[in-house]
Amino acid sequence: MLNNSLTLENISKRFASRPGSTSQLQVLDNIQLDIAPGEFISIVGASGCGKSTLLRLILGLDEEYDGRILLDGKPIAGTGLERGIVFQDHRLFPWLNVEQNVAVALKNSPLSAKQKRDTVREHIELVGLQDFIDAYPHQISGGMAQRVAIARGLVNRPSVLLLDEPLGALDALTRARLQGELQNIWAKEKITMILVTHDVDEAVFLGDRVVVMQPNPGRIRRILDIDLPRPRNRSDSRFIALRDDVLSDFAELH
Repeated sequence: MLNNSLTLENISKRFASRPGSTSQLQVLDNIQLDIAPGEFISIVGASGCGKSTLLRLILGLDEEYDGRILLDGKPIAGTGLERGIVFQDHRLFPWLNVEQNVAVALKNSPLSAKQKRDTVREHIELVGLQDFIDAYPHQISGGMAQRVAIARGLVNRPSVLLLDEPLGALDALTRARLQGELQNIWAKEKITMILVTHDVDEAVFLGDRVVVMQPNPGRIRRILDIDLPRPRNRSDSRFIALRDDVLSDFAELH
């Protein structure tokens, strides 16, 4: 097995249908997915298909499920520094500046104080915020705050970075610009990224493969290879054809 490959083996997940109830609602059913090291995977699907639940399982926040999740051939157990996450809400601490917000992720790191400082500054530069290192969250835009969150997710140099609708709350122009930056960061860092999004255009623009899920319960409907050169051009007829192909799945589900 390749180093840092991620394997989801027959993942199924159930929740109690309501508090105190013995009946259960199946949220995920038999998810099988092999992700190569350094691959960018986009996961799309309607609300309720279990996309974010799947990320929680990979992150290790919930260990009550059927099946196995393997990283480098070993079952994951709880959270770990080798798996980072960026949420839709940047979740920055308002009383900390940009540098301090990124440094929070290194609290339990074995690095020396100097190594931590150098690593934090390197990742702030990676997301293009070196001129805002002393700024506080209220002094920067929403797009810049998300870049801080991305730097914080990357600063531990995880093998896998999980992205849960990280650009979903941004305006269209900021979102498009950050999609390009996210692609550049992925190319530089060469780590595995798994993006959950409702935006089919975003999924095709960023992903090596697009995993299309369907709800009730959440299953993989199909997986498309996005065999387009990078950086991608949204006006390319091949891009448009792939995007429309994915969109056709949603038309069939309604």
